[in-house]
Amino acid sequence: MIHAFRAVPAPVADGLLLLARLLLAWIFLHEGFVLAANVDAAFTAMGKLGVPASLATATILLQLGAGLAVATGWQTRAAALSLCLFCLATAVLFHTNFAARNEVLHFEKDLAIAGGLCALMVVGAGRFSVDGLVRSLRTAAAETPPGGAS
Repeated sequence: MIHAFRAVPAPVADGLLLLARLLLAWIFLHEGFVLAANVDAAFTAMGKLGVPASLATATILLQLGAGLAVATGWQTRAAALSLCLFCLATAVLFHTNFAARNEVLHFEKDLAIAGGLCALMVVGAGRFSVDGLVRSLRTAAAETPPGGAS
């Protein structure tokens, strides 16, 4: 059955990668902005979980920075890796009370997001991204003869 997907036109595949990046980035950008807008409450809540203010700050910066990088497709593989590791750490450190259904759902959600980020690491951002633009500019420059004549 996998053969049915080989014929996806490149613009469709790139559009789907853009959609995937935006959907994956949304949760990090939203949560990062909420935490940043309510930083005192965020520090208090994270402190109750044993997270020091410095690590809480790093969490907010990671969610905003790497979330924006995934959304725009800039340094996509590195951003996806950092968010993947963040999701795995969050699942293992904060959502292992499997007696509580809500915690199981958070654990599974973190694993699912990490899986999507792993797939993004494999395929990259696609053409509709900063990475794609940089790649096409480098290709065009490499194909331009010396002196700029076409």
